[in-house]
Amino acid sequence: MRHNKAINHLGRKSGHRKALLANMASSLIKEKRINTTVAKAKALKVYVEPLITKSKDDSTHSRRIVFSYLKDKEAVKELFGVIAPKIAERPGGYTRVLHTGFRQGDAADMALIELVDFNEAALAAAPKKEEKKATRRSRAKKAAEAPAAEEAPKAEE
Repeated sequence: MRHNKAINHLGRKSGHRKALLANMASSLIKEKRINTTVAKAKALKVYVEPLITKSKDDSTHSRRIVFSYLKDKEAVKELFGVIAPKIAERPGGYTRVLHTGFRQGDAADMALIELVDFNEAALAAAPKKEEKKATRRSRAKKAAEAPAAEEAPKAEE
């Protein structure tokens, strides 16, 4: 049973785990996407999403709190300067975890974790919503009437 096991310890002591997540979060913020194991990606998602939410409020206090987690000036600058304005309207869900298969050496389940608003390929390929004009039944009636109307003028010529 897994009672009171709220976080994945990732097989590390707490100091090592905090350093690992801080470094991975800094890399994710700087690079916008990183390749890692599924367990680490899921742990990173829980770690970095509150920091991105904090970056929406650009105050000295929130910058200091985020810096206490990331310990990287460049990542904090990137987060508050580039990422925060782009995700300002988004209510949550800033990261996406995509399973990519298994690692060659040890068959670990691998994943790609990325910031949602920074994937240009997915944003370009996103389907644009089109309005539904009518129901299927009424389209069928219109389609049946249209050829009959077109044939009548052709017969007169």
